[in-house]
Amino acid sequence: MKTLSRGSRGAFVPQALIALFALVLIPGTALAHDVTPGDAGYIQEIWGVNIIPFLYLGAKHMITGYDHILFLLGVVFFLYHMKDVAIYVSLFAVGHSVTMLLGVWFGWGINAYIIDAIIGLSVVYKALDNLGTFQKWLGFQPDTKAATLIFGLFHGTGLASKILEYNIAEDGLLANLLSFNVGVEVGQLLALFVILIVMGFWRRSPNFMRQATFANIIMAGLGILLTYQQIAGYIAST
Repeated sequence: MKTLSRGSRGAFVPQALIALFALVLIPGTALAHDVTPGDAGYIQEIWGVNIIPFLYLGAKHMITGYDHILFLLGVVFFLYHMKDVAIYVSLFAVGHSVTMLLGVWFGWGINAYIIDAIIGLSVVYKALDNLGTFQKWLGFQPDTKAATLIFGLFHGTGLASKILEYNIAEDGLLANLLSFNVGVEVGQLLALFVILIVMGFWRRSPNFMRQATFANIIMAGLGILLTYQQIAGYIAST
């Protein structure tokens, strides 16, 4: 995986990152892994197997979850070959799926603020990794594949914790969870498709490496902001 040259910095800020930054700053969006009130009410009211609705809810969660999108963007930022993209995205999907399914099935629950703070740190980690910070500052390179899998586990735990709060009906639970998870993966593929198209055009720019440095600095800042919001929310709720 490539890292950025030291000290390079550009004046260009990708519009997608600006939009994400604005979204994070909007009051009421502090819980990046949240389920909307309408969807939460729907989940609480239905019984039995509902494959299509849960497919839709899973895809919607992934596409509208800006923490997912930021982490996914960071993971593929310097992946130029589809084989590498498939490996890393699969690792994230496996981790996300395992803890989401098992977390809901066995009733694991972690405070949503704490798990979402960790998810914010996953964005910070990936941005720093892309900047080559670990090698420069600490003299070693973390195992990026293991890190992607581990943070996938945290992302899945975050969603499981949120779903548990809404007491999803046990009737049809497994089928609905599997449908939701398939929807998450469909949403992830859709988001990845858009990201790869944008990255494909962006990488052709002669200023890409210089601009990429700035973009990853912004990404790290967004991750820090997400983490700060969760910690502040946790303190306020206790």
